[in-house]
Amino acid sequence: METQKSSISKKQIAYDFIRSQIVNGYFGPGHRIVIDQIAKELKLSIIPVREAIRQLESDGLIQYKAYSGAIVSQINEVEYRETLSVLAVLEGYATALSSRLIPPKEIDLLKEINANMSRALFDFEFEQFSELNRKFHSVIYEFCNNQYLKEQIHQTWERMSRVRQTVFTFVPQRAKESIQEHDQIIEMIRHQDSFAKIEEFVRQHKMNTVKAFDNRKNPDNSKGFAAN
Repeated sequence: METQKSSISKKQIAYDFIRSQIVNGYFGPGHRIVIDQIAKELKLSIIPVREAIRQLESDGLIQYKAYSGAIVSQINEVEYRETLSVLAVLEGYATALSSRLIPPKEIDLLKEINANMSRALFDFEFEQFSELNRKFHSVIYEFCNNQYLKEQIHQTWERMSRVRQTVFTFVPQRAKESIQEHDQIIEMIRHQDSFAKIEEFVRQHKMNTVKAFDNRKNPDNSKGFAAN
């Protein structure tokens, strides 16, 4: 039993390390995963590393290719764009619904989360930044009184995670804009701006992330993006 627990723990160590390297962009799309090298770096045998890679393959983050072995999966750009576009509509409406119900103490929590996002960005912790970003929006729409809408948002987030957890790895300049826009969302909620204005702003907040992702290979096109 003890040996089994130890094996699971080592697999988790390998899994967390490789996944973090992928999500933070250190292992980019197409990067070849060298099992022996990772095992040596983590001071593990190759067995838990192989097990971790199999799990990451199941998660869609790694795939096997002939003559290359395990490599980081390419992003399904069409699915990512479509999913994020749907999320823009859902979260825009949910935020507008929640804006009339969210208590003042939760608005203070949003400020705290946004400050933590700024610190994560400064430290180049993109995975933590992404988790905080999701938490920021979750805190808001948790007060939405449409349960079905909340369920659809959670399902869409899970689909996003399978495609690739964070766009900020590929468009890091978007992260700074996102923090500024979160401040605007907070103030709109605090000042009870109109339902339509909040819905439109939050929807655009997501859609400009889609634009940033589409334009990431042409920096000149991404200059001057409006807050979203």
